[in-house]
Amino acid sequence: MVLISAATILSGLLQVFAPGFVLRLIGAEITNSTSHFFAIIGMFMFLFGGLMLHTIYRAKPSREAVLWCALQKIGACVAVAIGIYKGLFSFMALGVALFDLFSGILFLYYHRTLKSDERD
Repeated sequence: MVLISAATILSGLLQVFAPGFVLRLIGAEITNSTSHFFAIIGMFMFLFGGLMLHTIYRAKPSREAVLWCALQKIGACVAVAIGIYKGLFSFMALGVALFDLFSGILFLYYHRTLKSDERD
């Protein structure tokens, strides 16, 4: 999970600073608008990757943070799959969708293993 979180941080930063490069890799149209919005998506990837990494290293990881990071990964998978279906991305983007799906499932499993916050 640390590697997935770090990869999310790094790929998010890549999207922020070089959105055209990433858009080319997934076979998407490159315009000022698509680059701008792809950079915004990268910012959120960076933030969620950082949140997950931060919570993993806490003495008591936040179940809520893990759940929301899992939902972000699953949502990203769905969004990329829809983009492929609509012809916005090439099938090269399928690897991204599958990685996000795997990550989301792994995060949900981790969420399940964490103990609930028991209040006295």
